[in-house]
Amino acid sequence: MESQDIVFIFNTFSFLVNGILVMLMAAGFCMLEAGMVRTKSVATICTKNIVLYSMAGVLYFLVGYNLMYSGVDGGFIGTFSPFDVADPATETSEGGYAGASDWFFQMVFVATAASIVSGAVAERVKIWPFMAVVVGLTAIIYPIQGSWTWGAGWLSELGFSDFAGSTIVHSVGGWCALV
Repeated sequence: MESQDIVFIFNTFSFLVNGILVMLMAAGFCMLEAGMVRTKSVATICTKNIVLYSMAGVLYFLVGYNLMYSGVDGGFIGTFSPFDVADPATETSEGGYAGASDWFFQMVFVATAASIVSGAVAERVKIWPFMAVVVGLTAIIYPIQGSWTWGAGWLSELGFSDFAGSTIVHSVGGWCALV
């Protein structure tokens, strides 16, 4: 086995394991929210958290991943051109990891941003308007903001450094919750 193959395997494995650890935080968010609300709202909170993760996965796969990573270097927004960008399920990155592992890793973070909103609006919003917010956040808002830094966008070109997703994940979730 060549050293490039070993790097590819370990990088892909790292994306998957770390993504699973972040995904497990969803159960923690759900339990936190369930503990914050009245007993009659616990089932709704749990349903909301399961559905938001499902929606985040599908919408980020269909729209968001493409918007986040298909832009030109230094651009403001990625492009929505699903037939011009390789499918993350079959793509192999130049960075030495499988594209599907990168998609999974990014998807759990977009769902985390939506979970931040979920906790902030627990018992303050009905489920259908919240799901509309999740659609906009996971398919459009988060991917555009993510493309600014992680997608080689204009903030990246200015030298902006986002430590551990503090701006892309937490700030986007927080601002969306505030709105």
